[in-house]
Amino acid sequence: MGTTKKSTERFGITTLEDISALILQSHDLGETLANIVALVAKRMRTEVCSIYLMEEDGETLRLMATKGLSRRAVGRVTLKVGEGLTGLAAEEKRVVAILEPEQHPRFRYFKETKEERFHSFLGLPLFDRQTPIGVVAIQTRDSREFSQEEISALSTIAFQVSAIVINARLLDSIRKKEEESSRFARELASARQSLEEQKDAAKPLNADAALRGNVAYPGVVSGSIHLLDESFGFADLAEEEGRGVEEEQTRLDTALNEVRIQTLFLEKQVSERLGEDDAAIFHTHLMILEDRSFHERINREIEQGLSAPHALKRVVGEYLAAFERMDDPYLRERAADMEDIGKRLLAQLLGRERHVLQLNSPGILVARELLPSEMASLDHSKLLGIVTEAAEKNSHAVIMAKSLGIPALVGVRGLVKAAHSAELLILDANSGCLYLDPPQHIVEEYRRLEVDLGRELHRLDEFRDLPGLTRDGETITLRANIGLLSDIEIACRNGADGVGLYRTEFPYMARTSFPDRKDQYQLYRKVIEGFDGHPVTIRTLDIGGDKVLPYFTPPREDSPFMGWRSVRFSLDHRDIFRTQIEAILQAGLHGPVKMLFPMISTLEEVRACREVVAEACANLAQEGIYATESIPVGIMIEVPAAVQMIEHLAREVDFFALGTNDLIQYMLAADRNNPLVRKYYDPLHPAVLQTLHRVAQVARKQQKGLCLCGEMASDPINLMVLVGMGVREFSMPAPFIPRTKAFLRTLPLETATKAAKAVLKMTDHARIRSYLERKLKSLPPL
Repeated sequence: MGTTKKSTERFGITTLEDISALILQSHDLGETLANIVALVAKRMRTEVCSIYLMEEDGETLRLMATKGLSRRAVGRVTLKVGEGLTGLAAEEKRVVAILEPEQHPRFRYFKETKEERFHSFLGLPLFDRQTPIGVVAIQTRDSREFSQEEISALSTIAFQVSAIVINARLLDSIRKKEEESSRFARELASARQSLEEQKDAAKPLNADAALRGNVAYPGVVSGSIHLLDESFGFADLAEEEGRGVEEEQTRLDTALNEVRIQTLFLEKQVSERLGEDDAAIFHTHLMILEDRSFHERINREIEQGLSAPHALKRVVGEYLAAFERMDDPYLRERAADMEDIGKRLLAQLLGRERHVLQLNSPGILVARELLPSEMASLDHSKLLGIVTEAAEKNSHAVIMAKSLGIPALVGVRGLVKAAHSAELLILDANSGCLYLDPPQHIVEEYRRLEVDLGRELHRLDEFRDLPGLTRDGETITLRANIGLLSDIEIACRNGADGVGLYRTEFPYMARTSFPDRKDQYQLYRKVIEGFDGHPVTIRTLDIGGDKVLPYFTPPREDSPFMGWRSVRFSLDHRDIFRTQIEAILQAGLHGPVKMLFPMISTLEEVRACREVVAEACANLAQEGIYATESIPVGIMIEVPAAVQMIEHLAREVDFFALGTNDLIQYMLAADRNNPLVRKYYDPLHPAVLQTLHRVAQVARKQQKGLCLCGEMASDPINLMVLVGMGVREFSMPAPFIPRTKAFLRTLPLETATKAAKAVLKMTDHARIRSYLERKLKSLPPL
């Protein structure tokens, strides 16, 4: 007899959290796995739970942990892929559920395990990038048929175990690499830094020349400099003898406790200002502060005679060096989190309050690197802009700046040294330039620009709450693209008519593990209720390409944007996919919701997605959980194959979302972020316009909704053509909505229609652009 619905639900909600706690309590992978099998066996009320891991040869499975089998078998029992029922799960890469396993032709008896007593078997494979790395095996004495809910819950646990194994092996390889090359890496880094400093010192500073960097968030501001003081850190740590092992370890424990409390306060502060998603980084900080291996490494250094501050410096330095050697850019940028924790611990160890810059007046913040705790502690109302030498666009501090809408520039080489004596800064985060004490003609030009921008913003205020209408009264619906809870207020403030694209991967990226159904439901409910009856289109998880998760290692691919991403990932991990869909269906009770599947290229993918929706509906009904009974389902049109299949796809879905960012770069083979080919990325290319026109025609003919979600619509020259083609719904970054409403009120529908007909006959993109520019200039004033 299986577990009850109530116990299954409790298992699904709490076990992942308990596994996270077990990781913190365990000394190594072996102990973690032993604790996990004991927990799962207890929760599932089974006599046996075992974990087998694949050896390096990729052909041999070894028993690594068990609850219920003989402990003597751990480490001794091995079997080949395809051998026995456990090997069958690995060979066929699927869940294997067998009643009376002894009667199965693939059953293999191991004397050491004494498995003959058990009358049911459930095997769940563990994967790393679709390659089997092990199996979780469940066995019971009574004949028991596991329910679909139990298998789904266990599949999620298996995914978590896979991540634990992968990360443990990654850390092991890092440690080995540290032992082999840490000295060389430090010497090389030191030499590089010295060389760069010599180069910077040799460069003459041209007053007319701007420092250049990478735009993290656009905008133009000017003001005085706020230079973040860096005088307090590991580099300035004076030599100090240890005061004795016991005393130094007591110092460390006290500092850890103080910083834990400080981190909880920072988390609360950021959550209140920006929302839970932005505050999630401090969950990660707490996990590091609780990590037993982190404590033990510092204590080992103390036992070697180092003081607590110097032991901390050495261990943090080793972690930072390991992060810097990682290939994945997201993981490299997590070094800032470790450095942040290290500096705060150091401040506590030395009995000093770490310096927090007091902003007495509005200004532009300049820093070598901006850490999350520093960003959280600043008065955001006085931050006009942010400029850093560090180049991390995806650092958590920069993510917070984006949420606040603060213009930011990163990767500005030689910034701190050059800006040390500057009084006036002009930050042009639209073009990636920073001017230090610029000459008068530049100051005057930017002051004029700021005045014009201020007037324009004031003028646009009157349009925020007006409906989107052309000059002759045709309704154009303007929705917002959002990714975080903090985007809700920005979208509403700018007059968005709901959400055309909610990118659910951003909350995933800010966490330390896959969120469970309850967490996702609460998040989606907040978003839906935040738009007070306006529709919200929720796109399912779209990871891969430039979006990676800190707790999931994607496959190494030569072309990740055209690889294992988006719906392909979701359909290969149906348990994760189904959990998200269940949460969306539950949230649908709180307001109008649409569900959107990304990167669709085949009919089979659409049908498979609908199957998962049906499974999710059935699961919720079986558990007695209320959810919306029907939900419009749509697909992103962002790959050329979908355009070619558009008539057939239209019969399978309720609406389309045109993802022009990816569609254009796939059609033109031009990465919009690659400066070498950026000139080839042209939304007005004749092939692109013909493609968009075809999609609009099919949507209109088959009466399917159509919303264009890319950046293309934020440019008036493009918007005119799209309206002329018949597109009546757009989703864009919220700050563009008021100016788009203002432009539409100058645009007669007849003009847009004639312009679209004209350019669709043209074959030269330069001629198309020239024609449309003339049309724009001829529009009557508002």
